Amino acid sequence: MSRPLIITDCDEVLLHMVVPFRQWLDETHDVHFDMHDRSFAEALRHKDSGEPLERELVWQLLIGFFDTEMHRQAPIAGAVEALLRLSRIADIEVLTNIGERHHGQRVEQLASHGLALPVHWNQGGKGRPLAAIVAARQPSVTLFIDDLADHHHSVATHAPDVWRLHMVGEPEIAAGVPAAPYAHARIDDWASAETWITQRLAQGPAPTDSLITGATA
Repeated sequence: MSRPLIITDCDEVLLHMVVPFRQWLDETHDVHFDMHDRSFAEALRHKDSGEPLERELVWQLLIGFFDTEMHRQAPIAGAVEALLRLSRIADIEVLTNIGERHHGQRVEQLASHGLALPVHWNQGGKGRPLAAIVAARQPSVTLFIDDLADHHHSVATHAPDVWRLHMVGEPEIAAGVPAAPYAHARIDDWASAETWITQRLAQGPAPTDSLITGATA
């Protein structure tokens, strides 16, 4: 077995995403983004008509943002400092659904903020790719951090002995996001999260939750 391992998401955990995305849409595309509507199908609307954007256009805009606007993404308060301290006791890797097209940019983006970390790109649920990372690394204990409930369900299914921390680091949306039922804890600030993470890594693998046995996420 090797050192403890932290596997973390990036957007809204390490870096702000929806706020700079909203600003860019407003400035450049005359699109209003209601960040309190979790459905992109309804959240993005043409400013002149109020009509929702076509689904294909939504994805084109997301890709466009990551093509040219990643420099707008600033670190979540305390994230960089906390990860640098946690790196003394654990290895840290990033598992992000940014896609292969922007993988290299994400590596460079995080490094520019002082986080020279291995980055894994992914599409869909994170349970299977996380389980593959754990199988390859054989850490003594693993902890997963993400802002989306679906990924906690997926990790709980495919790697149930991994600690799962639900974090929504963007204050403008955190209050409107329910706690993920398959996470062990919900903490939205890095000062409190660092303490919880340190305690869980010292505790050893998470107890397997029989409630999720046989789930298919």
